[in-house]
Amino acid sequence: MFRESIGKQFECRQGKNLFHAETNFGTHFIPDTLKAIERLSKLSPDCESVLIDYTTNRALEEFCRINQYYTFDKQSQVSLRNLYASLFLAIRNNPSEFESIAEWHLTNLKNWLTDANPFAAKLYESKAAIIEPVACCEYSPELQINILQIDLEKITGPVLDIGCGKQAKLVHYLRCKGFEALGFDRFVQSDQYLTNSDWMTFEYGTEKWGTITSNLGFSNHFNHHHLRNDGSFIAYAKKYMAILNSLKTGGSFHYAPDLPFIELYLDKQKYQLTKWDVGAEGISSVKIKRLK
Repeated sequence: MFRESIGKQFECRQGKNLFHAETNFGTHFIPDTLKAIERLSKLSPDCESVLIDYTTNRALEEFCRINQYYTFDKQSQVSLRNLYASLFLAIRNNPSEFESIAEWHLTNLKNWLTDANPFAAKLYESKAAIIEPVACCEYSPELQINILQIDLEKITGPVLDIGCGKQAKLVHYLRCKGFEALGFDRFVQSDQYLTNSDWMTFEYGTEKWGTITSNLGFSNHFNHHHLRNDGSFIAYAKKYMAILNSLKTGGSFHYAPDLPFIELYLDKQKYQLTKWDVGAEGISSVKIKRLK
């Protein structure tokens, strides 16, 4: 009941621009949410905690749906959960003040997003009331294999898919083919082969992987930060080298798009670079093989 109401609430507010001057905070809650608010006082603390976690995760997914380049570190995620815990507490204590609570909450949400991703306010303050998402989708495993020029008869394991997507399509496909494939993504459900994590905090290890893949994932974001004045390009450069160092000798990192601004400086005695035109103007896929 409560999860369904929360889901409908997010669907109703989908794409709303927090930074638009005419955003109407006072009409934030839909009727289903108002009905749920009336029953919130009957929830046990444990059930309420579960709902706060669920709401926090839905909010993070929605923000990343709007703009895949948003990044939320552990501290910002904790802050967002605290924000929603405060929202639940305010509603529980003052259920009749829902309009003022909504305005207060969305103002806090806007401030939180600005703190976590300062470019958001600059990017969206002059945009329309409804934001068009930055294109991002989970491609079929066959298409990914074609783009990344992966030869299934030659790749070695274990295989790691960086930013595998919520459905982890490539990981499941490779496992069905008999490969030892694992993946991680910030929205995937963790299990024996998948890890809920992001590429800046994941522990890659040293000389561990036979093949690493990332289609329009890590390198796409690295390019984004390289071009931004306030981008975390140094952190991405360090993580890029950590990924390469996690390859076994003879192992390969397959990714798209290419990163010419850092590939230029790779040690040619240690890494072999191969590029392919993927058909889109100015975009190439890359294979970097570790030689020693």
